[in-house]
Amino acid sequence: MEWAVAVVVALALVAGMAAGLLLPRFLPKRDGHSTSTGSVRFRWSRGRPAIADEQQAGLGRRTIDSLRAGVVVLDNDDVPVLINPAARAMGLLRTGSTPGSIAAHPLIRTLAGQVRRTGVRREIELDLPRGRDSAGENPLGVHLRAMGLGNGFVAVEAVDVTESHRLTRVRRDFVANVSHELKTPIGALQLLAEALLDATEPADAAVPDLSEDLVAARRFAERIQHESTRLGRLVQELLELTRLQGAEPQPPPEPVALDWVIAEVVDRTRTTASARGVAVTVDGARGLTAYGSDSQLATAVANLVENAINYSGEDTTVRVTLRGDDEHVEIAVADQGIGIAPTDVDRVFERFYRADQARSRATGGTGLGLAIVKHIASNHGGRVEVSSTLGGGSTFTLRLPASPPDDLLATLPPVGIESGPTGLRQV
Repeated sequence: MEWAVAVVVALALVAGMAAGLLLPRFLPKRDGHSTSTGSVRFRWSRGRPAIADEQQAGLGRRTIDSLRAGVVVLDNDDVPVLINPAARAMGLLRTGSTPGSIAAHPLIRTLAGQVRRTGVRREIELDLPRGRDSAGENPLGVHLRAMGLGNGFVAVEAVDVTESHRLTRVRRDFVANVSHELKTPIGALQLLAEALLDATEPADAAVPDLSEDLVAARRFAERIQHESTRLGRLVQELLELTRLQGAEPQPPPEPVALDWVIAEVVDRTRTTASARGVAVTVDGARGLTAYGSDSQLATAVANLVENAINYSGEDTTVRVTLRGDDEHVEIAVADQGIGIAPTDVDRVFERFYRADQARSRATGGTGLGLAIVKHIASNHGGRVEVSSTLGGGSTFTLRLPASPPDDLLATLPPVGIESGPTGLRQV
């Protein structure tokens, strides 16, 4: 019996040694070692198979080529070193200066240069004309994002947003056309209401002798005049907002003296402030300069001041404060009004949104004033912020760059996009 046990133990030892020698030849190796199965090589990491290093480059390239977004990688000399088919289809390439070479679109090169110079990721969304004459009726809408990869390499991602831009243009044109068509009947209503008021005016203002019908007619005419005036202002602000959203090209930026802007705003709002018993005061720095359109900046600040006046009580003060440093200038408009609830602060810049509907109707507000301010600030490379306490007043701050904008489009030559991968154009 003892010899049988000894034989079994010996056989088990031999089997174990044989298994230890033969199993590595049939199983993939672990802990950084690789093995092959068919045409795919694996390496083992933490017990899980991963693709070998020599195949990662090929897989990454096939992944980039399968993307619907265009990808272009430029080296330090703006030479494309990686291009996927989507970028070629968008027409983002040109024939190079030497036969057989290619170059990136001037827009891509300019964007890459700005990323190298500033070290900051850049994004831009615009419409590029198609065709050699740059006069295509259906422009290519692209959203470009450029980021540095190190050692002068820059990756540019291009997403086709043509359909989104087309729908935006259709919606914008619809609003503009309807607004234009409404101007004529609204103007006629205002004239008719004014004529009705003149016709029913008593002959002797000191001793008015009007029948009940005439009194009612005058009351209705006054109401028609008030509402038509409000509707006319709504149409005008819709047209203004449409222009700011890109219906018309923005004027080239010019130096704007903020002292002139504030003086113009105070003059525009003087009558409204006096009627409501609100004092408008100005303090802060003097001699500050912003860059953009003087009329648009005056409109933005005037909307903020008028909004502060409308939501302030009698015998209160609206304070306009100017501040500035090397990078930004700020115009803060603070009131002593009813304030804004925390749930409404994030929505006050939406079109037609009004925190206090009843008060807006009483003051004749349209709900577009702050939306216009937001678009003007955005078009000037700035932003508008609000801080408010319910019952304690609000402060709106318009923050603008203190230096001329680094306008990407202004630095570009008038070069369009040519559709198709074969439509390369000489740089």
